[in-house]
Amino acid sequence: VILLYFRMYLLMALISCLFGLSEAVDSKPNILLFLADDLGIGDIGCYGNNTIRTPNIDRLAREGVKLTQHIAAAPLCTPSRAAFLTGRYPIRSGMASSNGYRALQWNAGSGGLPANETTFARLLQKQGYTTGLIGKWHQGVNCESFNDHCHHPLNHGFDYFYGMPFTLLNNCQENKPPELDVALQAKLWLYSQIIILAVLTLTAGKLIGLISIRWKTIACFTLVGSLFFISWYSSYGFVQYWNCILMRNHDVTEQPMRLERTASLMLKEAVSFIKRNRHRPFLLFVSFLHVHTPLFTTAKFIGKSHHGLYGDNVEEMDWMVGKILDSLDKEGLKNHTLTYFASDHGGHLEAQDGSAQLGGWNGIYKGGKGMGGWEGGIRVPGVFRWPGVLPAGTVIDEPTSLMDIYPTVVHLAGGILPQDRVIDGRSLLPLLQGRAQKSEHEFLFHYCGSYLHAVRWHQKDSGAIWKAHYVTPVFHPPGAGACYGKGICPCFGEGVTHHDPPLLFDLSRDPSEAKPLSADTEPLFDTVIRKIGRAIEEHQRTLTPVPEQLSVYNIMWKPWLQPCCGTFPLCWCDKEGDSTQSL
Repeated sequence: VILLYFRMYLLMALISCLFGLSEAVDSKPNILLFLADDLGIGDIGCYGNNTIRTPNIDRLAREGVKLTQHIAAAPLCTPSRAAFLTGRYPIRSGMASSNGYRALQWNAGSGGLPANETTFARLLQKQGYTTGLIGKWHQGVNCESFNDHCHHPLNHGFDYFYGMPFTLLNNCQENKPPELDVALQAKLWLYSQIIILAVLTLTAGKLIGLISIRWKTIACFTLVGSLFFISWYSSYGFVQYWNCILMRNHDVTEQPMRLERTASLMLKEAVSFIKRNRHRPFLLFVSFLHVHTPLFTTAKFIGKSHHGLYGDNVEEMDWMVGKILDSLDKEGLKNHTLTYFASDHGGHLEAQDGSAQLGGWNGIYKGGKGMGGWEGGIRVPGVFRWPGVLPAGTVIDEPTSLMDIYPTVVHLAGGILPQDRVIDGRSLLPLLQGRAQKSEHEFLFHYCGSYLHAVRWHQKDSGAIWKAHYVTPVFHPPGAGACYGKGICPCFGEGVTHHDPPLLFDLSRDPSEAKPLSADTEPLFDTVIRKIGRAIEEHQRTLTPVPEQLSVYNIMWKPWLQPCCGTFPLCWCDKEGDSTQSL
């Protein structure tokens, strides 16, 4: 009898537990997403760094679930974030480039996330969520006029936007070397100087009688040269005004932005959003400007880390994470909020100022930002916390993707995934809750722009993680592990090496990709290569042609598309005033 009662008690406890879990999942939790910019997986404490202090991100991992094989769908900002927002490889939406420009270059370009793409914000909006984006967008603004806002966050499911429609650049800070199209600018300056020298030579020759030429010809040559100079300097000469701006919804509030108070403004906006929406379900996407160059860091964090300005910037970001988490606690929302932290791709190895490293560290993984195949460019931190629902202190080594956030949050909100398109992400809930032990991903395809560089095969029955590299960048100098002197590594052309047969690694045994396998050293070599080859063929059959959003025309600066808080070209304003307060 005692045994019978004991069994009944266990059964009721199990039913109660399952019911409680179902109730928690079905009750539309708040969703808080943190996405860092250019942060390396080796830059935070919970992934092994013991010199940069990140106590708040580490606390998320301690109280939740840490993913050790979390993969970005692209190694650069614009395409990676497009995949994050849509749950689809960037090549499906036209956000993968076939030219050298792999990210949006201007607020006044016409490319961006197409209006027919459905973001998770839009689907959550339909489920009654209030949706907000604070921080970086970098998915475009306008298509045909300066105020059509076809690519704007508010046209992609966000009810509220405050932040940069673009991304931070060195150009945004005074006394920093320009970052945007440096090589092209140098050529344009050279051509302009040649034209000036030619005009002066012709004029002098005419005056002293050495050259027989009409003044009208010299005037025409001068006019053409002036138009050439104006055509490029009107954009590249004013990058700080055109790209370094802040917007609230559709209104420009700072042009150019004042970096010394940007972090405070972003933090204030995030905390305010949580407070305003504490009584209803919300999605808040905090898209940090940290830790992208120029690494502008407020005074109280300067010199505080052991890794120079970069470490200072990481620690400031962690402090901001802590303040936002504190606001959840203050509003009593901690246990009713799924919180997520990740980076959009790997750290930027080539970001340097002399001997000072201005980019991140990717731990044991080869490569970094811009490299579509090597792990250092695409393996990023991934941390989830939901007290009472997700088991604390859990580590998951299975392959997962930033694209998985899309179906995960849509499922939590009670929404339905679009049925008219391929969704490449997979819901992480079974894995996070411990109801599944294996990732749903069998293959992950690693693109560099629109070029397929590598493929990962998760062989679930053996536990092997095979990875085949078909294209790899040529490091400069040789063996350096990055493309120093080039900004980032290219995706095609003379700067890459094609491999036939592909380089093959088993990441479960060689996560640093140090020792490529061959038919002589790996008995399964040919079998694995054939299996991955068939997967590529099947994947490519699912791709359909779409307009390329990052074509040279679409990324060009178009003055008629420029967001402006005045009358173009008189675009400068400061509507924030001294609205920042200490938080």
